[in-house]
Amino acid sequence: MVQKYQSPVRVYKHPFELIMAAYERRFPTCPLIPMFVDSDTVNEFKSEDGAIHVIERRCKLYIDAPRLLKKIAGVDYVYFVQKNSLNSRERTLHIEAHNETFSNRVIINEHCCYSVHPENEDWTCFEQSASLDIKSFFGFESTVEKIAMKQYTSNIKKGKEIIEYYLHQLEEEGITFVPRWTPPSLGPSSETVSSSKSQAMASAVVVPDSGLEGLSSEALSSPSGVSEPMVGTPDDKLDADYIKRYLGDLTPLQESCLIRLRQWLQETHKGKIPKDEHILRFLRARDFNIDKAREIMCQSLTWRKQHQVDYILDTWTPPQVLQDYYAGGWHHHDKDGRPLYVLRLGQMDTKGLVRALGEEALLRYVLSINEEGLRRCEENTKVFGRPISSWTCLVDLEGLNMRHLWRPGVKALLRIIEVVEANYPETLGRLLILRAPRVFPVLWTLVSPFIDDNTRRKFLIYAGNDYQGPGGLLDYIDKEIIPDFLSGECMCEVPEGGLVPKSLYRTAEELENEDLKLWTETIYQSASVFKGAPHEILIQIVDASSVITWDFDVCKGDIVFNIYHSKRSPQPPKKDSLGAHSIASPGGNNVQLIDRVWQLGRDYSMVESPLICKEGESVQGSHVTRWPGFYILQWKFHSMPACAATNLPRVDDVLASLQVSSHKCKVMYYTEVIGSEDFRGSMTSLESSHSGFSQLSAATTSSSQSHSSSMISRWRFC
Repeated sequence: MVQKYQSPVRVYKHPFELIMAAYERRFPTCPLIPMFVDSDTVNEFKSEDGAIHVIERRCKLYIDAPRLLKKIAGVDYVYFVQKNSLNSRERTLHIEAHNETFSNRVIINEHCCYSVHPENEDWTCFEQSASLDIKSFFGFESTVEKIAMKQYTSNIKKGKEIIEYYLHQLEEEGITFVPRWTPPSLGPSSETVSSSKSQAMASAVVVPDSGLEGLSSEALSSPSGVSEPMVGTPDDKLDADYIKRYLGDLTPLQESCLIRLRQWLQETHKGKIPKDEHILRFLRARDFNIDKAREIMCQSLTWRKQHQVDYILDTWTPPQVLQDYYAGGWHHHDKDGRPLYVLRLGQMDTKGLVRALGEEALLRYVLSINEEGLRRCEENTKVFGRPISSWTCLVDLEGLNMRHLWRPGVKALLRIIEVVEANYPETLGRLLILRAPRVFPVLWTLVSPFIDDNTRRKFLIYAGNDYQGPGGLLDYIDKEIIPDFLSGECMCEVPEGGLVPKSLYRTAEELENEDLKLWTETIYQSASVFKGAPHEILIQIVDASSVITWDFDVCKGDIVFNIYHSKRSPQPPKKDSLGAHSIASPGGNNVQLIDRVWQLGRDYSMVESPLICKEGESVQGSHVTRWPGFYILQWKFHSMPACAATNLPRVDDVLASLQVSSHKCKVMYYTEVIGSEDFRGSMTSLESSHSGFSQLSAATTSSSQSHSSSMISRWRFC
């Protein structure tokens, strides 16, 4: 499997020419790059005006590997070919490197680029990508990969330090400015020659970087490379300083995982994507396994979109009984700056709340608490000037008894835990459980199996008044904000809870209807798409020039989206026309409208080019109708394996392609027709139909005008 690496954008607050002069100091050897031993020039080219200088070198590198491995391989050194292309006119330096040694067994490619910052011409950007593909290596493939990862990680950290080291050296010598290249005909000859000479030397210096920012330097670099234009735009690739300031200290490989997953989202989700903090939570929850993180994140984003969770804080008002009897609330922050949520579970009548509200209403309230927590984390990040991505929860169990172990109540709790674990990973920084009574072990036995191992490690449990001693509450919360009911001096506005009056209880039928109302009131529909059995919907257009809009997510598999027009209405499908495929699967259905005897071009025509959509993609668009009649929107199975649809291949996808279940896809869709007299805006703006997350993206966008009361639907969530 190919291992890849993509670096964040590293910004030097110095002009490009000065950076090149510092970079030049690495050549021919650099004590800060001990792995770089020697190099020989293989080819060299310089344009007449001195603007272009290309130099190709064969670099000798010493790899820190076990002696046994070197003996088996029969080498002490490895050789790389590095091509450096300096364009002084455009102020860019591109570095390409690949291994010469063992090239039939190990394939290493690296691409680095120095360029001018897009927003400040006196700053310089650096970024790099690399890939490692070990086909075979005497049975030591895993060992070689680990060596490569270790070497790459250790060397990449030195990149900025080395440039700054030589910048400081130049400053000590009185060199703080290097003139830009100018065409020979436009500048003094002496200055031009000097400038060209300086730039030529700068390009040659690129070689030593091979051990660092410019070569397979990391010699068997396992991280990843993406062959695309290297433009130092933090919005696209993320800036290294931004990562440290807002996301925290990440290893180079963790940075790479974040950038690669973010790029994948940008490619497949053409509108707003989640904030980097949210993407990082899913990566951490899966130990930075990109494929696993991508899978659970896409499922979560689809869930958010379907149930409009992103708007819960603005559109849903908790029932009064929750405001009065739910004994929980936000209360300042802990010593690490994390928002602090206080829950007096022992004082809460869980049975009464479930009987009065139902399971789903409680779940929705917990979701609103988590959404508020995300917002508070963002605010505290700005206030404290450091990354804060999780909150602390303080649970007071005084008063907990067997009443809290009422079976429907425990069932509701388990349901809440399941949903929160799936959609808010790594948001709990610490859980302080205070005054745990004797009945607590019973509750813990029931609940703990449903809690992720990483989450359980964040639990601190205190019995009685143990929280007041050493290692207790004062280690995590400032004395001034300890709530009064925990012997503190701070008044806590958390409701005291108490018994819910039985007059507020509702019948089982009423609760069931309310639960259905909460979680089935969605404008989206789900459909299953089988191999040989597409899903189709019919839209009748009376007035030409109407606009058909759509918004759908490919939840599973790859599909082809088509739009057809027919002058006559298709006959409704018979119940048994699809055989086994006519049976609706859980969470989806399948309908075919185009009769098998219909011929394309005679009975119906294609009005849009087929659109291939990959698993995980979210698609919005529109079609301006030219004729009245019947339009058929079709989602059809695409035979290409899911693993070939993305640059993030998954072993599970390969295995799934061998199973019958791989012949089933699933889509979640919403369509709407806008009359020509009602449409306002350009076709382009409607087709892009960009949407945003209210909580998870950096900004939200507003949708176009429409008669529909549910325009929120055209906002993209996954």
